[in-house]
Amino acid sequence: MNIGTHKLNSKVLLAPMAGTSDKPFRMICREQGASLTTSEMVVIQSHLINSNKSKHRLDFTSEKSPISIQIAGSEAEELAISAKKALEFNADIVDINMGCPAKKVCKKAAGSALMQNEKLAEDIIKSVVNAVEVPVTLKMRTGWNDENKNAPTIAKIAEDNGIQMIAIHGRTRTQKFNGEAEFNTVKKIVKQVSIPVVANGDINSAEKAGEILSFTGADAVMLGRATQGNPWLISQVNEFLTTGNKSEDLSIEKKIPQILSHIRKIHDFYGHKMGTQLSRKHIFWYSMHLDREKGVAFWPKINRVTDHSEQYSKLHDFLYSI
Repeated sequence: MNIGTHKLNSKVLLAPMAGTSDKPFRMICREQGASLTTSEMVVIQSHLINSNKSKHRLDFTSEKSPISIQIAGSEAEELAISAKKALEFNADIVDINMGCPAKKVCKKAAGSALMQNEKLAEDIIKSVVNAVEVPVTLKMRTGWNDENKNAPTIAKIAEDNGIQMIAIHGRTRTQKFNGEAEFNTVKKIVKQVSIPVVANGDINSAEKAGEILSFTGADAVMLGRATQGNPWLISQVNEFLTTGNKSEDLSIEKKIPQILSHIRKIHDFYGHKMGTQLSRKHIFWYSMHLDREKGVAFWPKINRVTDHSEQYSKLHDFLYSI
């Protein structure tokens, strides 16, 4: 699949996820075979660029090309400025967020709230595409609610105005992450546009990825929450889509060094204090994935640890006790 001049080497992409798809996680997912990893959504405005959050979200040093930066906002001019600024941080691809269902985002008429106003969505797409020379992609949902599944309309608007890839999460904004994702809307979009379409939502196994690609005719899949604590799913899906064979799950002995490396990278990237805090959710996800029963017992013991060395040591001992 191509996005502009960028040829992706697999049909497996990592979804942009606030609080998850930061630099350390993107790098481990690239190692597992994700052909594209998109940043957490960011508003690249002058008064925010020097904040700690923006500094970390806009650090792409040592990452493989193509670099995809997701921008968020509610006004065409605002997003055009963010797109131009993204190039200063080495963006090869700019992604527009019309998919986030978070209340604090939608209250500002950003994210999936933009799908309520097709004229504004069109103005934003035109503005961003015209602002930069790199490919622009779009991430959205199937619509605002069940009565207003207008993703096919916006997909056509996007194609007509220069968007070069669309990723669709198979839920409406009002569903948030409840219920099951549906892919009939994705299938409909695939039939009516000629640009690449990527299916996203509830893809938690290699077999399901294959089923969704077969059903929708989409060009690729985008994995999200199922990679939390299980980035190896990317490799499994890639293997299945490439060869048709299901690979054996990686042994715990091989997973442990990768987990410990990931936690150390978080500590180093954010600093010891913040790194210890941000590692907690990943430790929770990893422990639940590896051994839920032991993980439940282990979690209270490590959740309140504030020293990075102690956190790492306790995690190390726990992993080798499984």
